[in-house]
Amino acid sequence: MAPPARPQQKEQETVTDVMPATATSAYELGGVSIESRGALSDAILGILTGDANRADDLAALAAAAEEVEDAARDDDVQLSLFLLYALCYGSLAQHGADWEWDTRLIEARLILERAFEAAVRRQVGPLVEPAPRAGEVAEALFEMTKPTPGPSLSRYIARHADAAQAREYLAQHSIYTLREADAHSWAIPRLTGRAKAALLEIQADEYGGGSHQRMHQVMYASSLRGAGLDDTYGRYVDAVPAITLAAFNLMTMFGMNRRLRGAAVGHLAAFEMTSSIPCRFVAEGLRRVGFGDDVAAYYDEHVEADAVHEQIAGRDLAGSLAEDEPALVDDIVFGAAACLALEGWAGDHILERWQAGESSLRDSEAARGVDRTAAA
Repeated sequence: MAPPARPQQKEQETVTDVMPATATSAYELGGVSIESRGALSDAILGILTGDANRADDLAALAAAAEEVEDAARDDDVQLSLFLLYALCYGSLAQHGADWEWDTRLIEARLILERAFEAAVRRQVGPLVEPAPRAGEVAEALFEMTKPTPGPSLSRYIARHADAAQAREYLAQHSIYTLREADAHSWAIPRLTGRAKAALLEIQADEYGGGSHQRMHQVMYASSLRGAGLDDTYGRYVDAVPAITLAAFNLMTMFGMNRRLRGAAVGHLAAFEMTSSIPCRFVAEGLRRVGFGDDVAAYYDEHVEADAVHEQIAGRDLAGSLAEDEPALVDDIVFGAAACLALEGWAGDHILERWQAGESSLRDSEAARGVDRTAAA
C-alpha cells in the first residue's frame, strides 16, 4: 500500500474537529452507549435491547450490504458485524447471550461476512503463492512485511503527535487491544499438530503466561487508565470509524470460520511481524508527550515479545501449516496481505486526518469524552 504524504511537523496542538456522523439512535448496551449507523445496526441494537420482533427483518437488511460500494469501509456493515461478533465474545458485559445462536442473527452475519470477504479479496488482488515448504512460506511472509522507508503512523507518533492525538490513538486501538489475542484464539481448535502447538506458544505469552497482570489486555487497560481514558470495553466504539472496526472484524472473521483458518494464521504472522518496531516508536512518542511508564509499558512489552513471536509465527506456525495442509498456502498469503491492507488503511485514516489538523474520531459523545480528557 502506498504511504501517505510526509506529514509536516506541528507544535503541540489539541485536535477538536471530529468527523461528521449520520443521523443515529443511541442504545444502552453492556454498560456503554452505542449509536446505530444505519438500518441494519439499528435493528441489531434494537434486538439486543429488547425488541425481539426486529429479528425477522435482519436477512433482508443484511442483503443490502452486498450492494454497498465497499463493505470494508461501510459504517453500517462494520458496526453490525462488530455487534454480532460481540455476542460470541461476550465483550459487551456478556450482554445478549441468549441471541448468540439465533439462526436469524447467524444468517445476517454470514451475509455480511460474504460481502466483507469479497471486498477485501477484491482490493487485495491476486497474490504470488510460495511453495508449501516452511522455509519458503516464512521467507515470503517476511518479504511481505519487511519495514519500508518513509512516513508512518508510528513514526508520526514518535516525532510529532501531541498528547491529544496520543489519546486518540489509544482510544482507536482499544477496540482490538482490550480483546488482544482473542480473535486469533478462535483458530486454536481448528488447527492440529505443529501449527496448533506454535499458535499456543504465542497465545500463552499474549495471555500473560498465567499471570493476570501480564495479560496484554490487562496491560493495555492500565495504559488507558494512565492516559486518563476509560478502560470499559466498547466505550469508544462510537468514536471510531468503520475501518477501525473492520480491522478487528477481519481477524475475528478469519478466526471464527474454519474454512479461513489459513487466513487466520497468515493474519497473525503478519500482525506479529509488523509489531515490534512500531511499538518502539509509539512508546517513544508516549513518553515524549509526557506519559509515564504506566502508559508506555504495554508497548515496551511488545518490542521484545513480538520480535520473538514473529519467528514462531512465520516459521513454526505458518510454515508448518503450509507443509501439513498445502491447500491452505494461498489463504495463508491472503490472510497476511489482508492484515497489512486493513491495518494500513486504518493507520492511513488516522494519519491523514491528523495531517489535515482534524481528529481521527467520529463526531460522538465518546469522541468528546476523549477531547475532554485531553483538555483536563
